[in-house]
Amino acid sequence: MGKHLQTGDLNIWTEQIGEGPDVLLVGGLGDTVESWQHQLDGLADTYRLTAFDNRGAGRTEKPSGPVSIEMLADDAAAVLDGLGVSSAHVAGFSGGSVIAQELALRHPEMVRSLVLQGTWTVMDTYLRSWALFMRWLVEVAPTERAFHEGHFLFTYTPRAYNDGTVERIIDSLIAFPHKQSTEDIQAFIDAFIDHETTDRLPGLKVPTLVLVGGIDLISRPNLCRAVADKIPGSIFEVFEGEAHQPFQEIPDAWNTRVKAFWHSVETKE
Repeated sequence: MGKHLQTGDLNIWTEQIGEGPDVLLVGGLGDTVESWQHQLDGLADTYRLTAFDNRGAGRTEKPSGPVSIEMLADDAAAVLDGLGVSSAHVAGFSGGSVIAQELALRHPEMVRSLVLQGTWTVMDTYLRSWALFMRWLVEVAPTERAFHEGHFLFTYTPRAYNDGTVERIIDSLIAFPHKQSTEDIQAFIDAFIDHETTDRLPGLKVPTLVLVGGIDLISRPNLCRAVADKIPGSIFEVFEGEAHQPFQEIPDAWNTRVKAFWHSVETKE
């Protein structure tokens, strides 16, 4: 059962489940605790998992003003601190993976390891164009369903569309009572447009696993490899045939790989 956690001027919605070493899960654009359901269900037998809604998403309100990645990373640190967690394995996907990078750069003592799913150091022209497309699509799409149907063309595999998975996800999003406003979605996108970690990543000294779907159209394999190449000793792996969010489409395989990575980190400490 989730709860709000007061951190400074922000009331962050969090959910914590399981027993064992601590894990912090960081979501991407508009994603809430629920986006990590397969991990909350599948890994709680071994780890204590904490997920939260980023500012301006779900049940966490956004104070007035712009959003920055530094701000979002500090929010993540405040969640750990507020729950009395001194350090954790950190996993993030998409925008959440960039927040996780910044968390490790700003608060290295809090990060035992990084799992970066669908990540980048800086948006290239293609990714920037996609982000700007999402920025206006959310404003002009004729219906909420139409927005999700268009957005998810980049997020999920054709398989997930054809077997009804995407339709079920959209149904759940439409029924979700804590919707993100258009303005908050746009503020979140704006935070990533010019953010860059390229020159700072070589300073990270944290075990890192970079994962990407082989047909990910958003954070394409070459972008993810560029992250792995910058972080000393990192591991880069591709889920062939998968898109932007394999942790949702093939959660058993994703959880197994990530669990093995965390175990390897713990045995070497």
